[in-house]
Amino acid sequence: MSPRTNESAPEGERPDEDTAALAGDARDTTDDRDTAATGGAVTGEPGTVEAARAPGASKRRRVLHLAACAAALAVAITSGAIALGNRQQPVSTSSSPGVTAELLAGGDLDANIATLQDHLRGQPKDFTSWATLGLAYVEQARTKGDPSRYPQAEKALRRSLDLRPDNDPALAGQAALAAARHDFNGALRQADLALQQNPYSEWALATRIDALVELGRYDDAAEAADLADDRRPGIPVFTRYAYVRELRGDTKTAERVLKQALTSANGRGDLAYVATQLGQLAWRQGDHQSALDHYARALAADDSYVPALEGRARAEAASGDRDGAIRTLEAVVSRYPLPGPLVELGELYELEGDRAKARDQYTLVNAWASLARANGVNADLDTALADADHGDRKAALRAARAEWKLRQTVHTADALAWALHVNGRSDEALPYARRAAATGYKDATFRYHRGMIEQATGNDEEARRSLTAALDLNSGFSPLGAERARKALKALEAAK
Repeated sequence: MSPRTNESAPEGERPDEDTAALAGDARDTTDDRDTAATGGAVTGEPGTVEAARAPGASKRRRVLHLAACAAALAVAITSGAIALGNRQQPVSTSSSPGVTAELLAGGDLDANIATLQDHLRGQPKDFTSWATLGLAYVEQARTKGDPSRYPQAEKALRRSLDLRPDNDPALAGQAALAAARHDFNGALRQADLALQQNPYSEWALATRIDALVELGRYDDAAEAADLADDRRPGIPVFTRYAYVRELRGDTKTAERVLKQALTSANGRGDLAYVATQLGQLAWRQGDHQSALDHYARALAADDSYVPALEGRARAEAASGDRDGAIRTLEAVVSRYPLPGPLVELGELYELEGDRAKARDQYTLVNAWASLARANGVNADLDTALADADHGDRKAALRAARAEWKLRQTVHTADALAWALHVNGRSDEALPYARRAAATGYKDATFRYHRGMIEQATGNDEEARRSLTAALDLNSGFSPLGAERARKALKALEAAK
């Protein structure tokens, strides 16, 4: 921190009204919203979605409540293919004085932002601290679900660049902001600009890998991961390196690299993040007990870490503890109503026979998507599968087609294949289902989708292989999907 932090600003450096407003506008405004979103958004308690549907509850009240719930993490998505919880690391800053992004590596984010605000009121020309504040707003938007932080981040990063054009922390911050909004071409451009100024910028190196992965440029992503590993080996690079290898089907290398990352993790946040990545890898390979062990380690470091809670719930459901999974997911979505846990919880309610509660979860997905788009986030991939299974199937196809035009990844191929299938266009769907498997990525949902599409197109033998492979890989990949896969496989066997 600059030694001038607690000094009065000299003449000519006193903040103007815009500076004071921007530096002082980051008070945590989520308390009221979180209060509205808690209280069991799906449990039927007073103030919940179910209560809003009771006789006498106004339509406006229900709409407002759905919006409040969805706002709790409306824009917390960062990189769709990398599972929720991909915790960005602080950028490698230049040598300028002031508060640096390393401040964001640990401790309470809100308190650190307050420190930055105080510093910038006294030192409004500290371009590094403006960049750090912008990065902090991006992180706060992701973790708090506060859409207003993205415009604030944009302004703070712009202020930094106005003070010192082409400074690498601000350029890397703009890359992170673009990635958070799912503008991956923009993220790639900004990351490259940052790396021109500082080839060792950790944030820019990490964001560049993310962008290439999300654009479906997997060979380029692998090269970027190798380069980043040479320049800045560490947790941000290790985790991305592992995911690039997993996308190619090399799960052993992915596990080895993640375990290496775990041994180098010191802070609670890093421990929770890396342990969760290991849990997700184990989950995707159907090793539910190892997944539960990894999630337990993550939650021992941070008992409120949402990706670990969500992952634990999925592993609990797959292991037969449906009640435990429901309790965990109810706690998650009451504060963080993201599409993944909402759909998972809805499907568990369906299995329990409570279709009304299930519908509430799917309705919240739509509210989440509206808020995300209103705040500059491209949510098409996040909602296409949810709509295909539980909503407007035509909207799902439109969203999947739009996303495919932007980025041709294994995930968008799978989403488009499934959206075509549920709209009765399985012959068109099959090439996309095959393309989703082209890199060797092992995902039971992909195999299930392909098997159902093959069954619909009369390719019964291929369907049997795909559905068997899905259940062999992960017998509990989806509460409803796994059950449907077993029924379809039984029908195929009976027809032999």
